[in-house]
Amino acid sequence: MEEKKIYTDSNIPVKTLYTDADLPPAEQELPGKFPFTRGIQPDMYRGRLWTMRQYAGFSTAAESNKRYHYLLSQGVMGLSVAFDLPTQIGYDSDHPLAEGEVGKVGVAIDSIEDMAELFNGIRLEEVSTSMTINATAFILLALYVAQAKSQGADLSKISGTIQNDILKEYAARGTYRYPPKPSMRIITDIFDWCAKELPKWNTISISGYHIREAGSTAAQEIAFTLSNGKAYVKAALEKGLDINVFGKRLSFFFNAHNNLFEEVAKFRAARRMWAQIMKDLGATDPKAQMLRFHTQTGGSTLTAQQPQNNISRVTIQTLAAVLGGTQSLHTNGFDEALSLPTEEAARIALRTQQIVAFESGVTDTVDPLAGSYFVETLTSEMEQKAQELIDQIDSMGGSIASIEEGFMQEAIARSAYEYQQKIETHQKIIVGVNRFQTEEVNTTPILKIDDSIGILQKQKLEQLRDNRDQAACDRILSGLRSKASGTENIMPSVIEAVEAKCTLGEIAGTLVEVFGEYQ
Repeated sequence: MEEKKIYTDSNIPVKTLYTDADLPPAEQELPGKFPFTRGIQPDMYRGRLWTMRQYAGFSTAAESNKRYHYLLSQGVMGLSVAFDLPTQIGYDSDHPLAEGEVGKVGVAIDSIEDMAELFNGIRLEEVSTSMTINATAFILLALYVAQAKSQGADLSKISGTIQNDILKEYAARGTYRYPPKPSMRIITDIFDWCAKELPKWNTISISGYHIREAGSTAAQEIAFTLSNGKAYVKAALEKGLDINVFGKRLSFFFNAHNNLFEEVAKFRAARRMWAQIMKDLGATDPKAQMLRFHTQTGGSTLTAQQPQNNISRVTIQTLAAVLGGTQSLHTNGFDEALSLPTEEAARIALRTQQIVAFESGVTDTVDPLAGSYFVETLTSEMEQKAQELIDQIDSMGGSIASIEEGFMQEAIARSAYEYQQKIETHQKIIVGVNRFQTEEVNTTPILKIDDSIGILQKQKLEQLRDNRDQAACDRILSGLRSKASGTENIMPSVIEAVEAKCTLGEIAGTLVEVFGEYQ
């Protein structure tokens, strides 16, 4: 009888049985040692659990602040901020292009006053904050630093991450503002400034998450993400920065989907590959060779049909992230195919992490799936498949060239199409969608965002502009324009600008005058 053919979502064939004959020849690998396949710490979660984050931000800064206090009271270990689209692209809430989008998919932040409201009652020295922000990451970082300074914080103790990964915006997501080359210059300015002033801050979170959300396979996710990582490292090296210093502050952001073993193999392969990439680029400090990553469960895997099923999906994805050795984790709410998560959905998502951490036993030993014939073989096959893509990108001249040629975008679109075809032809079963459907009336509560938030933000901006020193703002923005036109680091001027109550849109717009806009 002919053997049934089964493939992972990355089209890696899965055999009926794996034995020691399938294992690739390999030296004994240990956690905490190069190439870190088995994890970056010798004792992993026995020493310290991953940071449990819940991504949150909606409406006004004051409303988001209430959610942060609630999440902290429920046991969240780090905050993760979602910004609305105008903030992500660099428009103030009163800009015509912001109409109808203020506070919808995240919180609206226009000025230092909004940032003060967002973190009211939260000591920034005592909490780690991740901010999902890219084109305007330099402004949000400046606002965060200004807020920390106003609290009297020691900047050397401030910890957190800005996503700051513009390359994947061109490839998969779309919230860019400036062309690639000036965007890379801004990113390396952040690397340089943080190395001196904000030593515990992760200056970039090189993101495969959105690449996967756009439809890539697991192999493409790590290939494109690590290629983008190489581009950032090379840009920093060209600027004369020390790889052993900035390399320690690079972090990654991956997706976790439902194919448990493929996801675990993906994380293990990514660590091994990045260690070798950094070694080849000149990193000698083991901490600069380590791939540290945050994981978010897969938003695109959630279904609007039978939404409670998503709790099971998120549980599988949580296990994949933890068995794969993540450093921090956000779990999606079961209702996120319908709306931003309600308080109840956010609590269940957090409890999923806590149950895995404290009740499942998977944290008791390091890399518990190591030695599995299947997982070890799949790790090597995932590495091989991803390496072939990286070699292809390198032959084009690297990530920026491959994005400009549309290579990454086309590959992601093709994979998304093929996956959808499998669902429509029932090759891929999605429970409740193309099988096991029920006639249902959806009673899931939905979080609604009031349109009046846009009016409120406009009023706040009007008051801000009436009560600030306009001449000082003009002078500072002129200085920023001058620095952007030259080679001087722009970060000190951006911090000065936010402290003088210049708005996000004014700062972003000043750089448009110098750099232009990417179309």
